[in-house]
Amino acid sequence: MGNELTNKELDQSLKLFIVLSRASRSINDQVQHIIQGYGMNPTEFAVLELLYHKGGQPLQQIGGKILLASGSITYVVDKLEKKGFLKRVACPTDRRVTYAEITDEGKEIIEDIFKPHAERIHELFNPLSQDEKETAIELLKKVGLHASSFHK
Repeated sequence: MGNELTNKELDQSLKLFIVLSRASRSINDQVQHIIQGYGMNPTEFAVLELLYHKGGQPLQQIGGKILLASGSITYVVDKLEKKGFLKRVACPTDRRVTYAEITDEGKEIIEDIFKPHAERIHELFNPLSQDEKETAIELLKKVGLHASSFHK
């Protein structure tokens, strides 16, 4: 028998995948509702949040940090620049590199959104105790790291 996969094990993994996917979708829907209330989409919010917390970033590296295709970054940065939330700044030492930097207006909007955003996330995870949250974090990290070890 040894390493044979049973139908019960397979079914349990599939059920976990479905439950995790549905929970993720429900949580994201709730979080996106707050962000959209400020006239922003989740990708725009992710870029501004990155710049707010990590400072100016080379345009070429933003996509990898927020899991967005590089072709979409230019579009998102253009939209945020038109809204006055960020500006492009040329790298003084390398003409090929352009940085995105958050503006004061961008900082204001992130500061306005971030507290209700964080509070909504806290509300969504309220059914879990602190210990359960810690366990969930550990388990999901373990699965995520394992999944990332597979070849694409």
